[in-house]
Amino acid sequence: MDGNLPLPNSNVRSNPLLFEMLRSFTCLAATLNLSHAVRELHSTRQTVRRHVNQLEEIKGGPLFAVADRQYVLTELGSAVLPEALDLLARAEGWLTGQSRLINGMQYLRREDPDGWFFFQQQQPIGKLFESTSPMLPDVMKAWALAGGHLEHDALKRVRPNCTVFRRAGEEWLFTEVGEKSSFVTWFGWTVSRSSIGRPLGEMPGGGNFGVLSNVAYAEVETNQSVRLDHIFTVLPMGTKAEMLPISFERLLLGARFPDDSFAMISAVRRTYDVDIQDVSDDMLRQMSEDMVM
Repeated sequence: MDGNLPLPNSNVRSNPLLFEMLRSFTCLAATLNLSHAVRELHSTRQTVRRHVNQLEEIKGGPLFAVADRQYVLTELGSAVLPEALDLLARAEGWLTGQSRLINGMQYLRREDPDGWFFFQQQQPIGKLFESTSPMLPDVMKAWALAGGHLEHDALKRVRPNCTVFRRAGEEWLFTEVGEKSSFVTWFGWTVSRSSIGRPLGEMPGGGNFGVLSNVAYAEVETNQSVRLDHIFTVLPMGTKAEMLPISFERLLLGARFPDDSFAMISAVRRTYDVDIQDVSDDMLRQMSEDMVM
């Protein structure tokens, strides 16, 4: 084909309404009320019902049960909802330029009129060993020696630099915040200790952008693997409301609690040494130098 991209398989039947079907399904799943979904979608009851029915035909079964005019997700509906949310978020992110792939790895960009911004670029794991600090490479080596077991002796020395999470439904709950971690040295001990047992904060920028930013956690959990991201955003410091620029490397590692349930280890190092498309060194230098780790 002289270097041209391959054409889609002509034997595969595509549906031009797939995007709208996903919007109707996920909105109704969120509200579980047809009238509320119609208002949120600026649509009609007939249209939302039709979209859901079409998706049910494609998936081969009912996605909702209805009792006393209240919608409830069926087992099939619950099973396909996470993937539907992911597909919708990726599609909208791609259409709006907030999400794309660079060298096959995730890139996110969001800038809001109120001044909030978020840039995230996934990096090859080998780039970890180019870090100007031994902190994250040490965590990686300890994780490998521990075989991912959280309570292994190999992880004891580096756990003060880490934060640990446990999944609870769709949330990630703080179970441990290391006293030397970036979380503690940025937010302070009061906020950090109060975070134990609480969910990881919702990402500003809306629900779909939150789904996109959660891809990193989902990928590590699914693959029982590791992931490195470079991030530049703004966060409140301590108990103050003012949002301040922060740039950092984030290493996510899949691990196991003593009961063999999944544990997410996060190790963060604040630094100017991040490589993110569309983010200049001058932008990174907005973070105060005394916050570099």
